[in-house]
Amino acid sequence: MYEAHFGLNQPPFSLSPDTALFVRLDDHEACYQLLTHVLDTGEGFLKVIGDVGTGKTILCRRLLRFPSDDEAARERFHSVYIPNPMLSPVGLYRAVGQELGLETPLQADNAALLEHINQQILNLAQQQRGVVIVVDEAQSLPPATLEALRLITNLETERQKLVQVILFGQPELDELLDQNRFRQLRQRITFAHYLKPLSRTAIRQYLDFRLTQSGYNGPSLVTDRAIKRLHQLSGGIPRMINVLTHKALLSAYADQRRQLTPADFDRAWRDSKPEAPRLTARVAPLAAMTAVLLLAVVSVWSLL
Repeated sequence: MYEAHFGLNQPPFSLSPDTALFVRLDDHEACYQLLTHVLDTGEGFLKVIGDVGTGKTILCRRLLRFPSDDEAARERFHSVYIPNPMLSPVGLYRAVGQELGLETPLQADNAALLEHINQQILNLAQQQRGVVIVVDEAQSLPPATLEALRLITNLETERQKLVQVILFGQPELDELLDQNRFRQLRQRITFAHYLKPLSRTAIRQYLDFRLTQSGYNGPSLVTDRAIKRLHQLSGGIPRMINVLTHKALLSAYADQRRQLTPADFDRAWRDSKPEAPRLTARVAPLAAMTAVLLLAVVSVWSLL
């Protein structure tokens, strides 16, 4: 709607995790470098923790592109992506098996499926290829499924682990892993990264990059005061930044302006906040009458 007005060739603040719009912010870049380092060194488990909307999924998607974009990595890794972890143990084994190119008959039980998976992992190891299992929204893993995932990682040689697991999850993942039953798994998590909200400086970098990647070529589109207001309203959470900036662009477009101000973000915030339900014309008199009756009952009771 507003793309032509601002000289854009695509929406810059879509909520879809488009890796072409991945911004190399200090914290996110440090996390990505840690992820690739873990892959290179063959560590077992890694977890990435971040609150809702902090950019876990786009990091996850960028990591999955790593074996595809890097020829050496493509020859070394076979990636397995589990986007929906709310699976039973047998459901997890079927999902992993299918990602490994196996046929997973419905009648196969946990033990049979795990045996097929282990054999395929060994076959890949003979080709000098390791398996990387990436789990998004890992805080939703049922306990039994998390234990089933640990069993897959038991396969290793004297020199290296044949399976690496990277868990992306909300802070509730830490609560799940803190349970005593997962103490063995906790010992295998060699690295962890906690994503932080963006600072005002990082928000400026984030907006400028996504606007430029979307075709914008002009003077600064967002004033410094507007950046400050956006930081206050969004708390530095990338998803909220996307939502509010998209609506702020609509606000400026409606006024035929070419720069975003704090007022645009205030308008966007009011539009995003759920309002208390208003009483309809028929309900309002009934509510008023109820209040009067209650007041009368209290008055009579006080006289008794």
